[in-house]
Amino acid sequence: MIRVALLAGLFAGLVSGFVPGPALAQDVSDRLNDYPTENRADYVFACMASNGQTREALRQCSCSIDEIASILPFEAYVQAETVLSMRLTGGERMAVFNSAAAANTLVADLRRAQAEAEVICFF
Repeated sequence: MIRVALLAGLFAGLVSGFVPGPALAQDVSDRLNDYPTENRADYVFACMASNGQTREALRQCSCSIDEIASILPFEAYVQAETVLSMRLTGGERMAVFNSAAAANTLVADLRRAQAEAEVICFF
């Protein structure tokens, strides 16, 4: 009898146009997974180039970018990476990236996230 009532309720919901929304876990996952796949792959390739082209390095490097993504929003990651790449360029116009307090904070945040990821994933 209970089974019939459950099926009738489900059928009534479907007939009335009730369509369940996305699961809450998907919403949380979307918010936590704001790093595009291409950026994650770039990080993993660079990490593997530094740590060896092994299956273990793949696991560790994938873990590392996942940890960084859980600590640092993608926007902050991009800004820090931009500062670091501009610092490599050198020259008079790039001096602002070496001395700006905001730039130093962005880089320090990225370095802390990378250090935490290294402790978690490589040891």
